Amino acid sequence: MSKTKLKEIDTRAPKHFDKSETKDKLEKILQELDYLQNLLYAESKHSILVVIQGMDAAGKDGAVRNVFGKLNPQGVKVTSFKEPTKEELAHDFLWRIHIHTPAKGNIEIFNRSQYEDILITRVHKMIDDKTAHKRMDAINAFEKLLVDHNNTEIFKFYLHVSPEEQQKRLEQRISDHTKQWKYNESDFAEAKFWDDYMQAYEDCFEYCNDVPWTIVPADQNWYKEFVIASALKETLEKLKMKFPGLKK
Repeated sequence: MSKTKLKEIDTRAPKHFDKSETKDKLEKILQELDYLQNLLYAESKHSILVVIQGMDAAGKDGAVRNVFGKLNPQGVKVTSFKEPTKEELAHDFLWRIHIHTPAKGNIEIFNRSQYEDILITRVHKMIDDKTAHKRMDAINAFEKLLVDHNNTEIFKFYLHVSPEEQQKRLEQRISDHTKQWKYNESDFAEAKFWDDYMQAYEDCFEYCNDVPWTIVPADQNWYKEFVIASALKETLEKLKMKFPGLKK
């Protein structure tokens, strides 16, 4: 398998995609997802884990809101993983992740995930390469466990935004009063480590690909959301789910 080179992958929609037509298609897909999620919840034989990764301002929050926001909240949960607490650091690095994995019938969305422990930690030299690769092995085993023993379908989306678009969005967090609550001075500092993060992500794609990654062009939100929703719909349809009959 050749190594992914993010610089060679476009951050924008293919030219043949029309924005208006794609948004119309997205609305239809979201309606179908609503039905499929209801079916998933009723049958309770499968679980769904959606991992969303990306640089700051890649559009992770927007993807969660616009793709999953209209689904039945009874069967959807979002967990955001931030800096580990003192209690979490006293356990293995996957302890805080495992307790949030989805029960059968449910969709769990990780807004950032177990991969933070081999991304920011590696970029800032908190762990060395040997430790990072040991953690990658553990992540692969963890994902295999979920797939093999809990009928979990795992989606891993990397939101691929350009550095130019990222800077534009970060600056909007200063100028747009509706986005100022998202402003964090450290986001601009982290952006300076762009090349290091790209290298760390490329290693993720190479060594943690037993459950494959989807690299989503994310400069245009309408296309980003279309790609995510389409992937979910396609897989859920393949599960051949059925509503349970009357309980006897």
